[in-house]
Amino acid sequence: MPADPKATLERLLTLLGFEATVVEHRMPEGVFLEVQTPDAGRLIGRQGQVLSDLQYLTNRLLYQQDPQAPKVTVDVGGYRAQAREVLVRKAREAAEKVRRWGDIVEMEPMNAFERWVVHQALKDDPAVETQSVEVEGSELKAIVVRPRRNPTPA
Repeated sequence: MPADPKATLERLLTLLGFEATVVEHRMPEGVFLEVQTPDAGRLIGRQGQVLSDLQYLTNRLLYQQDPQAPKVTVDVGGYRAQAREVLVRKAREAAEKVRRWGDIVEMEPMNAFERWVVHQALKDDPAVETQSVEVEGSELKAIVVRPRRNPTPA
């Protein structure tokens, strides 16, 4: 029996004691599950940590049911879209500082998905390049934005 992302998340939310409606959107890159609940703040958590954990658990449960199950993204109250916009804006501001002053800018520590968003936001900028660097004493990494090095002629 193939895994059912919507039913799996609904069951998980019920077991956790949340009243919620889940709307499923099929996309080329996987399944997007939009959770509508009056208790959005508790489901999102501090800096989206509860939301990230909920997404992780949903994907693990689906994988156990069917290793071929599509990757699921879970969002509550449009949090992920808003957080992504803020992150892209911060990345562009860092790039502008690099262009203007020529200095290296180190952004705050981020998880892997957040770093991916920043790298994607700046990948086509001809003036800057990005690199993930380890943050001492943390599991997270930060992104360094610096002037793009000129490619060496062949």
